[in-house]
Amino acid sequence: MVQITLPDGSLREFAQPVTVAEVAASIGAGLAKAALGGKVDGQVVDTSYTIERDAKLAIVTAKDADGLEMIRHSTAHLLAYAVKDLFPEAQVTIGPVIEHGFFYDFSYKRPFTPEDLQAIEKRMAELAAKDEPVVRRVLPRDEAVAYFKAMGEHYKAEIIGSIPAGEDVSLYREGLFEDLCRGPHVPSTGRLKHFKLMKVAGAYWRGDHRNEMLQRIYGTAWATKDELQQHLTLLEEAEKRDHRKLGRELDLFHIDDHAPGLVFWHPKGWTLWQGVEQYMRRVYQDNGYQEVKGPQVIDKTLWEKTGHWDKYRENMFTTESEKREFALKPMNCPGHILIFKQGIKSYRDLPLRYGEFGQCHRNEPSGGLHGIMRVRGFTQDDGHIFCTENQIQPEVLAFTTLLQKVYADFGFQHIIYKVATRPQQRIGSDESWDKAEQALMQSLRASGCQFEIAEGDGAFYGPKIEYTLKDALGRQWQCGTIQVDFSMPERLDAEYVGEDGNRHRPVMLHRAIVGSLERFIGILIEQHAGALPSWLAPVQVGVLNITDAQADYCREISKTLADQGLRVDLDLRNEKITYKIREHSLRKLPYILVVGDKEKASGCVAVRARGNKDLGVMSLQAFSAQIAADIANKS
Repeated sequence: MVQITLPDGSLREFAQPVTVAEVAASIGAGLAKAALGGKVDGQVVDTSYTIERDAKLAIVTAKDADGLEMIRHSTAHLLAYAVKDLFPEAQVTIGPVIEHGFFYDFSYKRPFTPEDLQAIEKRMAELAAKDEPVVRRVLPRDEAVAYFKAMGEHYKAEIIGSIPAGEDVSLYREGLFEDLCRGPHVPSTGRLKHFKLMKVAGAYWRGDHRNEMLQRIYGTAWATKDELQQHLTLLEEAEKRDHRKLGRELDLFHIDDHAPGLVFWHPKGWTLWQGVEQYMRRVYQDNGYQEVKGPQVIDKTLWEKTGHWDKYRENMFTTESEKREFALKPMNCPGHILIFKQGIKSYRDLPLRYGEFGQCHRNEPSGGLHGIMRVRGFTQDDGHIFCTENQIQPEVLAFTTLLQKVYADFGFQHIIYKVATRPQQRIGSDESWDKAEQALMQSLRASGCQFEIAEGDGAFYGPKIEYTLKDALGRQWQCGTIQVDFSMPERLDAEYVGEDGNRHRPVMLHRAIVGSLERFIGILIEQHAGALPSWLAPVQVGVLNITDAQADYCREISKTLADQGLRVDLDLRNEKITYKIREHSLRKLPYILVVGDKEKASGCVAVRARGNKDLGVMSLQAFSAQIAADIANKS
């Protein structure tokens, strides 16, 4: 007798071992038809899985997250099936599920073309329509190696060969195609209806640049047609907002092969940069931070003491001088401790807050570089707070409140909070960890924040809070963090004199609000689709004349506004006014002032706001007041 406990607590008894599909059928025909798999005692399995003992079972359908993952996993196999059907000489390698979809890597004699992708997607739909059953079988490792070698699938044979001898491996077959896989998979190909192939990219075999370059085909798959269409619409909007595209169109920056992973900022882009940096500098000044500046190049012995040399060496740029080895700093924290150590510090000096716009360099792999979002040289709004254990909670509370205001000023209202707690491998006493974790959680509660717990995701030296932004498209960007560090002050021998007259170790709080300025500016560009708010826009006002008769008046307007601190573009070109308005609109200026004979005669300006909004004629004083209010309100 096998007893099955369902999610609602009800029981079903079977006289003999029973499959997940049979349990679903016993509940109802509708559920049997919808079932993609099952969750047996927490493990996701195929519908063909046989339950041989008492167990808890939940039927997995397309409405479940596990069901969607099965759809995507099975669609990756469908992709490989179609590729092998159309291009028999292609070899299949690996094809995992990723966020929103899947990919599969192939070895083939020539690059796949866009036309190939269309043909593959069409063939996938035809194979899915056959509704062929997906069947699992198990082979001994060596037998599976011989099986795939005989088919000419040498990559699969290599993967299986890396599995310990004596183990069995599972294979899944649909129609004429069979693939190595742990599963689980949907019951038949007919369950795969809503998918699209997206692009082809290069990928090294096993991620090693010394190996063959393979072709990676990316795809997306969803449970319903509407979800697929919503995702494709979101991607279209994301493409329009791509900071690399807008960076070119708005003349903000460029990336050059002469300096891979580094940014060339153009005048308008650097104006935007300065807007962000100067705003953050005022945040430092208004919240008790002392700005410092550390050197770019530091002897490797410091990095050995901090542990970075052992754990991070391959990501550090190094140089040599007079037989000494140095590294370009990948982070600012050790330098701040060296500053802290200059002179004797007392408990009366704590908390001591240092801030730095510190330029860092990390040797990121070229394949991971992405516009200004991921670069090799970047500047952080880096800060470190030296405090006592009793000061952790109030400092974190103040930091969270400050971070919320900064994000709101930049146009972000939705923040996700996560507390990462102690990992198994860590330093420090349990008592210190208890105190630090509770301080982080209590500070968030005091801020009125709902938060998630990421068990075991803290750093080895202490727990942390991660602050993740949600942008206009619902995408998530982890930018801010505050981390409790017991280790680095110990490693670098930082001390303060306590109230008892004895020497004590300070706690070090690593904190950042925007993180990398380059990355944050990329996020800002995409958040606002390049239409930056007035206070950040590189050019805030365009002044356009209709004919040469208004040129001198336009110069007066431009000078008046510039004297008020506004960034003005004076356009006196001999072009049609409709052409000039369109051109400045494409540059996403917040305001365009148009001046003709009537405006000149009345001493006014015709105001157009971004989005082709005609605000009518107003005095220059009235316009100045309006844009001043925009800037003051960060609107």
